[in-house]
Amino acid sequence: MPPVAEPIAERSGLDPRSLPDEVLRAAEPVVLRGVVAQWPMVRAGRESAQAAIQYLKRFDHGGMPVVATVAPPEEAGRVFYRDDITEFNFRREQVPLAVALDTLLKYLHDPAPPSIYVASTTVDTFLPGFRTENTLDLGDRQPLASIWIGNRSRIPAHQDVPDNLACVVAGRRRVTLFPPDQLANLYIGPLDHTPAGQAVSLVDFHAPDHERFPRFAEALRHARVAELEAGDAVFIPSMWWHHMEGLDPFNVLVNYWWRQSPAWMDTPMNALMLAIMCVRDLPPVERAIWKDVFDHYVFDYDQATVAGHIPEPARRVLAPLDEARVRHLRALLLQRLNR
Repeated sequence: MPPVAEPIAERSGLDPRSLPDEVLRAAEPVVLRGVVAQWPMVRAGRESAQAAIQYLKRFDHGGMPVVATVAPPEEAGRVFYRDDITEFNFRREQVPLAVALDTLLKYLHDPAPPSIYVASTTVDTFLPGFRTENTLDLGDRQPLASIWIGNRSRIPAHQDVPDNLACVVAGRRRVTLFPPDQLANLYIGPLDHTPAGQAVSLVDFHAPDHERFPRFAEALRHARVAELEAGDAVFIPSMWWHHMEGLDPFNVLVNYWWRQSPAWMDTPMNALMLAIMCVRDLPPVERAIWKDVFDHYVFDYDQATVAGHIPEPARRVLAPLDEARVRHLRALLLQRLNR
């Protein structure tokens, strides 16, 4: 019998106008029950899919198309690869948002509709004014707010670098989370050929092949799960693996992404790609040496690393970083990479 995932920890009764920092800085995920239940969008979503669509259309300026991910009915909403993992099982279409919404409405009662998914669309760009009526106070954070609109969907487990507050505003979602240390047990696919920008687990959570993916059973022992109704949200800390499922014929999610590091810091994924290019295929002895070098200058770095033998004005990139030093370092890297 497969392990039963633990429920994600929950809190309720929080005021969306003053979410506590201990939630928004947490190292563990938490479900916030009913935190956006008073949003007009949520009230429309609870009324009906038709009401939710009409509400969204109020803010649609129609000035530019959205990107809709479309997959045939036999994929059952799974946004993924074809069997050989060289091609995807979906196509992308640029369509007006109103057309995407009307198409979702057309298939609302179809028992086997094509999968239609308008993913990660910037709220302020495509729905100006929406956030005036549907607000959260995230303190001094300046998050990127995105909206996800579709029918039943299955988004494979993946990581995001930013912290993520995902708010269900229409339909229902099932969220399955894994700690970052489950990387080896989730069988992650290609890093540079991905369905939506992030590397994803190759395991089909609806029908896991334990012979092909034997360590997935260990991942399941660390899984946490929750089903979210319209009005609920889940806080997903940076780099937690998350598998997202839209359970109803019409689902809308609004999420907020922010990083706890300065905006001028680059994404660590760029460093990983450079390390793959420059370090991974070195002879084992040399690779071990570079592991020590990375530990010294990156993972174990503190002021003692350079204090006492490099004068402070001469430390340059070995000093604590700021925007100016990062700009200098980026220019230096570009110059070297373009040799």
